[in-house]
Amino acid sequence: MKEQILKIKEEAIKSLESVKDLKEFQEVYSKFLGRKAELNTLIKNLKNLELSERKEIGKLINQTKDFLIKAFENKRKELEKEEKEKIDLTEPENLPLLGVKHPVSLIIEEIVDIFRSLGFKIEEGKEIDTEFYNFTALNIPSEHPSRDVFDTFYLDLPLQNNYRWLLRSHTSPSQIHILKRKQLPARFISPGRVYRPENLDASHSFMFHQIEGFYVDKDVKFSHLKGVLNLFAKKLFGKNTETRFRPHYFPFTEPSVEMDVSCFFCSKKGCSVCKKTGFIEILGAGLIHPNVLKACGINPKKWSGFAFGLGIERIAMLKFKISDIRYFTDNDIRFLNSFV
Repeated sequence: MKEQILKIKEEAIKSLESVKDLKEFQEVYSKFLGRKAELNTLIKNLKNLELSERKEIGKLINQTKDFLIKAFENKRKELEKEEKEKIDLTEPENLPLLGVKHPVSLIIEEIVDIFRSLGFKIEEGKEIDTEFYNFTALNIPSEHPSRDVFDTFYLDLPLQNNYRWLLRSHTSPSQIHILKRKQLPARFISPGRVYRPENLDASHSFMFHQIEGFYVDKDVKFSHLKGVLNLFAKKLFGKNTETRFRPHYFPFTEPSVEMDVSCFFCSKKGCSVCKKTGFIEILGAGLIHPNVLKACGINPKKWSGFAFGLGIERIAMLKFKISDIRYFTDNDIRFLNSFV
């Protein structure tokens, strides 16, 4: 067995000397020091030898193995050094493909920048909240259809003050959280994801993005709301954009309106996008209802304010002429690359 061990050692040294690169090195290493190497087989056969011979042969195998490990390690370092010296530093680098911002992110950033320039602060709020913040404090009555289990994602969690937990169905709860801090005046926008159990189609999704905005101060009037939203529309859609306000109903504002902007596809001439009206609805707004202020512990006789909310995907679909809301979540690289 001694002769066999010496023969393995000589063969390993000879093979190692002829190795020219790291790939070949790995093959030789596996042959002589890998799990199935002949030395390991000899170790397993030691049990068949007499005790005195077993000690002698075992010692020789270990010495041989240690010698080869050091020899292979030195060879590996030598080969790695040669590989580095072979690198052509003048060869052009293969740069990785750069990612692009999602169209929803582009719109959020643009809108945030506009309102930040008008003095609004940013607060994203909570995606998991209670009925109090999502409905009750916003003056939404218990019999309102939006509170039905078919219109809201309720969560199987312990009640908090007799209120159920849910995935927020709009970003308006952020307004309540901020106003309850009573740090007035307050001027905020709150972008983020919202959730509703909608059937997925070209214009509806169970998860989408909104931006809630509000301003509370002394003697805030409807004219302030119109001035801010007019300026916002011109900055987002162009300086020639016209706006109009139509009466509407929201439980959390009074009076309430929907705001339209002049169609930027046909310049008010009438097209399929604006349904031949020359205008496109983009958001809902109004003066904050006194009951909402009371729910936050704020005296509505002393303070007043306005609020507005808009859907990001709707704005993105209009601005980028996207026909199907599902494109935003399909992860189609061709769609995303169109925004490079």
